[in-house]
Amino acid sequence: MTNKIRKAVFPAAGLGTRFLPATKASPKEMLPLVDKPLIQYSVEEAVNSGIESILIVTGREKSPIENHFDISFELEHILREKGKTEMFDQVRAIANIARISYTRQQQALGLGHAILQAKDFAENEAFAVLLADDVVDAEKPALRQMIEVYEKYNAPVIATMQVEGEAISRFGVIDADEVEPDVFKIKDMVEKPSFEDAPSDLAIIGRYILTPDIFDEIENTEKGAGGEIQITDAMRNLLKKRDFYAVKLQGTRHDAGDKLGFLIATVEFALKRHDLGEDFRKYLKSLEL
Repeated sequence: MTNKIRKAVFPAAGLGTRFLPATKASPKEMLPLVDKPLIQYSVEEAVNSGIESILIVTGREKSPIENHFDISFELEHILREKGKTEMFDQVRAIANIARISYTRQQQALGLGHAILQAKDFAENEAFAVLLADDVVDAEKPALRQMIEVYEKYNAPVIATMQVEGEAISRFGVIDADEVEPDVFKIKDMVEKPSFEDAPSDLAIIGRYILTPDIFDEIENTEKGAGGEIQITDAMRNLLKKRDFYAVKLQGTRHDAGDKLGFLIATVEFALKRHDLGEDFRKYLKSLEL
């Protein structure tokens, strides 16, 4: 098994119920942060971390994702005809960003089941999993930070962040020992514990590096929380057989799958834009809050 992480899986078959009615006919992964869809941020993170091949696990009504990463002949023709070279280059770059393939998850049976659809794609290699809901704004790409830990310990790695108070019950949570600054060796993990039962304040967020033995564990995992096959349950079973590590990411993680988190991310990213930031900042300061 190669020690290089070359492949990444993007589960994108969820129904996006937290954003209804916007997601009734449009994938939540295509909701724009300023002018770029959520999933493009994560795909760019993967490519900037050294990923060569991407599998997007889709479902019904998700064709706009495929269209976004495809060549748009009509649009490109119009842009060239009108001399909008910069826009043409921007649109074409999206189609050339990476080798992207797609597979259908016919039933939304949870994240574990979505990852299982990548078994043939992984071809017995370790691989990354990125959830487009989690947008990580970091100087060094979040996945790159994790790959460096994987290459050092040759073991599965998950991303974690500190969550204070009752909010911890919305996440998978790890029990772990810190082995070096911001790197933890995991002892146990539990899916969505109560605040009282949470083993720590370290929550699992939407970035994983998994080894191919995870597929057997997923296939042998019964439905858990919400009647779904939870990846946390499968990882917990694998934890009995091999070491797992976690990285507390450097950077800001935005939960763009939550309405408030999405709005916060939109403001943060807009303020960083050279073409928008100054005027947007003036506007915000003018508000009587």
